[in-house]
Amino acid sequence: MLNATLDLVVENGIVVLGDGRYRLAVGVKDGKVAMLAPEELMPPARRRIDARGNFVLPGIVDSEAHPGCYVPFEQDIRSESRAAACAGVTSWGVQAPVTRLGTTPFKEVVKRSDVVSFHSAFPSARRVLDNDSHVDAYLTYMLETDEQAREIPEYAEQHGVTSFKLYLQTRGLRGMPDDDDNNWPSRRAGLGHGIDDGTVYLTMEQTARLGYPGMVHIHPENWEIARIFEERLRASGRTDFGAWTDRSPDFLEAQHIRAYAYMAKQTPGRAPLYLQHCTTELSFQEVAKARAEGVELYAQTGPAWLWAQPEDGWRINVPLRRRENIEALWRALAEGIVDVVGSDHVVGWEPASHEEMFNANIWDCRTGFSRVELFLPVLLSEGVNKGRISMERLVQVSCENPAKTSGLWGKKGSLLPGYDADMVIVDAGREVTVGKEHINTRSGWSIMEGHEFTGWPIMTILRGEVTAEWADDSPGMRPVGDPRGKFLPRTLKDRPRAFEVTEPTRVSRDDRWSTADMHRPGFSPETLPAPPVANGARGEGIAR
Repeated sequence: MLNATLDLVVENGIVVLGDGRYRLAVGVKDGKVAMLAPEELMPPARRRIDARGNFVLPGIVDSEAHPGCYVPFEQDIRSESRAAACAGVTSWGVQAPVTRLGTTPFKEVVKRSDVVSFHSAFPSARRVLDNDSHVDAYLTYMLETDEQAREIPEYAEQHGVTSFKLYLQTRGLRGMPDDDDNNWPSRRAGLGHGIDDGTVYLTMEQTARLGYPGMVHIHPENWEIARIFEERLRASGRTDFGAWTDRSPDFLEAQHIRAYAYMAKQTPGRAPLYLQHCTTELSFQEVAKARAEGVELYAQTGPAWLWAQPEDGWRINVPLRRRENIEALWRALAEGIVDVVGSDHVVGWEPASHEEMFNANIWDCRTGFSRVELFLPVLLSEGVNKGRISMERLVQVSCENPAKTSGLWGKKGSLLPGYDADMVIVDAGREVTVGKEHINTRSGWSIMEGHEFTGWPIMTILRGEVTAEWADDSPGMRPVGDPRGKFLPRTLKDRPRAFEVTEPTRVSRDDRWSTADMHRPGFSPETLPAPPVANGARGEGIAR
């Protein structure tokens, strides 16, 4: 290895892994991390990148994004994956119902009859991800019917799709006619059928049988009760952003966590449960209870909920929360109650101006706003730079843990030798007052505009090739080159499940290495450990 010519060396940076920071260079060969070593031990390379003393992180594994929700899948992948690359993302967890995966013609509002097998949509979805994406991507199917749930083993074996999401807001919509006003918002987002608890149970049952890395994702938020609060708020004349938060009180999220954690526990094989956008103190209490009872449960939150309050933002599901919940969320992230950060990116509104956005009636707005470019600025500025989390914890929740929970560990989420050479270089001290020049999504606006953040990505590298860069003569991050992302199929593992986790404060350094090792007699980069691979359990190594 020492005599080989590398394709790329990233030097003069501080490499961050989940267990420490190291003044090392990263050597890349054939799209993989070939070695980590001091710069003086690096072989010649075809290209060298000077990190200028900045942090070099593994590329972000963003576990939740919804391209194709309101425009054709191919169009959204082209534009929004550019924004994702500019945000430091190298792997995207694309979540969509069957009606939003590139089937043609695109229907702005779908019907029950449009909800068919994912076998019909997978070929076109894979083609788009292999040809039009600037980031690598894996799929999470949003299931609606019993038939789709029964096909889960086929989706895993034939498509490489092992994670399945249930949009619990659509409970109660099954059986409603297509023209029912209560069903219209979901149909506009591509959900035409509605689920019930039977579909939920079938999904858990089938996924539990898969083994690792099968995972059931749920959106916990009881819309059947939210409907009552919405009726009262509308009657009172409220149209402000805060009304959307008051429509869905904290307990509606927590109640679903309790109910479906119990269902997962009762499923043969105990289905693993992944909670998306966990945002309230009440929810964190339910997460702790479920884990204490032996439920295999993982919790995700997103950058919007870690920073924005109702008056700052817009309409999303679950809603933005108030300051006390934001502080509780940061504590939960630091303490290991929350395992993963995912952007939940979706472009739902394209106003003519900022003024139009802030003068809008909340009940008339389309749900969703671009979030992927919030990812690192929020975690760096509000988290690391304010002492709420460490840089190592940032890597755990945005790189390592999402790779482990999705079945990509060993390939994505780390910079140890053997992993894909996915990196993001971040300038933790860069002060940015956000303007339109910093926004790369097709929406052209962000709730970040006008706010100052300290910390920003300045270069993204996917499998050894630069995909986005903040050049010296550029006002912000910009994509580089043509799309080179690929679909990431996941493979079922012939291994038992176990519920084993490690707390973040218990991460051992004994089985890793440190900069002190670089100076011991006889050191060679070949002595670095092989990439850690889950040794039989999904939960093992999840950093909490």
